[in-house]
Amino acid sequence: MNGATTAAIAALAGAATLDALRLGLAMTAIQFSIGALNDLVDAPRDHGRRPPKPVAEGLIRPAVAGAVAALAATIGLALAAISGWATLVIAAAGAGLGYAYDLRLSRTALAWLPLAIALPLVPLFAWVGATGEAPGPLLALVPIGMFAGGGLAIGNALADLEGDRLATTPSVAARLGRRDAAALHAGALLAAAALAVVTLPPEASLQAWAVTATGGIVLAVGIVALVRAGAGRSVAARLAWQVEALGTAGLGIGWLLALVDSGLVAG
Repeated sequence: MNGATTAAIAALAGAATLDALRLGLAMTAIQFSIGALNDLVDAPRDHGRRPPKPVAEGLIRPAVAGAVAALAATIGLALAAISGWATLVIAAAGAGLGYAYDLRLSRTALAWLPLAIALPLVPLFAWVGATGEAPGPLLALVPIGMFAGGGLAIGNALADLEGDRLATTPSVAARLGRRDAAALHAGALLAAAALAVVTLPPEASLQAWAVTATGGIVLAVGIVALVRAGAGRSVAARLAWQVEALGTAGLGIGWLLALVDSGLVAG
């Protein structure tokens, strides 16, 4: 989803189709690298969890996972570098945050922090990769993205709460408890949505408003579903979290479309 969102934002910024696809592929490869390293590092704790993890269950050898992580990172950063040093630096920063989560922070109450910082880098990476610059109005996405990233990270911890408790992982949801974590997660995501609406240019087109509103509605549905998912219903909670992520992406794309439509940024 991050790759598809990156490609869509790059196209919105005016990138040629092949360049937008290249940037989307770069983001996807970096996500593959982060995911492979996560499965490799967490294999001892993930054994027996549901849904099953391939490295933990012996379906993929650790050496293969390590090779995937290294190769995917190389491909992603190389594709990003085609757009220049600024794009490469943003890509490397995002990858570094993912690796920090994998190697250390995922097993602490600060597991939400890397995503809170990294999520605003996604539109920045796409826009800089497409245009070579980051226009001032785009920086308003930073606080929106940080609230959304933090909220999604806490929601992810909620979806994994039962497994984390069994593995004695001190996630933010385990530390706060389900009720307080659910409230904090919902509050952060709703704050992101409210900021997006408040900062939406009044000159935005009906199309931009429609995309933003649709993203907000999907996000709200995901929040309600995840908050209502009871203990032990990890499948329902995981699906709800995925709906939240999809709604967040729609919200961000709609907001950027509004900036382009209003002429605040060139697209």
